[in-house]
Amino acid sequence: MGLPENSLAGRERFDILLKKGGITVNLCDEKNIRALLGRHGFHFSKSMGQNFLIDPAVPGAIAEASGADESCGVLEIGPGIGPLTAELAQRAGKVVAVELDKALLPVLAETMSPFPNVEIVPGDVLKLDLAALAAEKFCGLTPMVCANLPYNITTPVLEKLALTPCFRAVTVMVQREVAQRLCAPQGSGQGGAFSLFLQYRMETEYLFDVPPEKFLPAPKVTSAVMRCVRRDRPAVEVADEDFFFRCVRGGFLLRRKTLANSLSSALPGISREQVQQALAESGLPADVRGERLTLAEFARLSEILARFLS
Repeated sequence: MGLPENSLAGRERFDILLKKGGITVNLCDEKNIRALLGRHGFHFSKSMGQNFLIDPAVPGAIAEASGADESCGVLEIGPGIGPLTAELAQRAGKVVAVELDKALLPVLAETMSPFPNVEIVPGDVLKLDLAALAAEKFCGLTPMVCANLPYNITTPVLEKLALTPCFRAVTVMVQREVAQRLCAPQGSGQGGAFSLFLQYRMETEYLFDVPPEKFLPAPKVTSAVMRCVRRDRPAVEVADEDFFFRCVRGGFLLRRKTLANSLSSALPGISREQVQQALAESGLPADVRGERLTLAEFARLSEILARFLS
């Protein structure tokens, strides 16, 4: 699934946006990127998963997909040199971009200077109190997230965002296979425990692919953009959420084994025979595997298994 058709004129559109913002260079032009980074003595860091976009159609498409408008306050994570930040600034009431790499701060100070509604916050997003940050920075605005996430922190960041209820929507670029798993239909065999964790709180949608040649340096994998919209209430009702997720994680503990084997290994105090009894009572096959269960089926199974612990 490629970039949306309306984003393919992105290079011309992006140049126009930059001129309106007062920026004199195209932040997605490879020559300009190298010159900009060279002036600031910046060197790419593999450990931080830095890959900068070099096709202006991409940040425009991501920002458009986020649905950001003047009523929104957008949290961006890992802005790089700011091409997505600039696109978001044209749409949102305010953009707060959290950047861990101190070497990029003077770069961003230069590229974002034309945008009064952009604020750069130095720091590690995994250590920040995001609810407090949103309350402080987005007063009167609807908080949302839009980011090209560093690949190496995708899961912990998405987990943190899912557990921060003030963010109603999260639009991110991640590795394609990660997006495919997180957006896979429940019970399809394509997802994992984290897929169900995310879909318990949010509706996930796979939007479009972004090939390696759209980045500098080019990663070894294709990326994809996905969108998560928070549910008004969790996808299923459970009496004990902690035990429910113990069952979900336990169901994927031994991926090549049956659910009965996996859960009996993951849940001390519950035997394989008791798991089999619970499967039968739930109407599930004795040889079913965890990846074939929906959230509703895990919810029913966890309620039955909880009886053996009481």
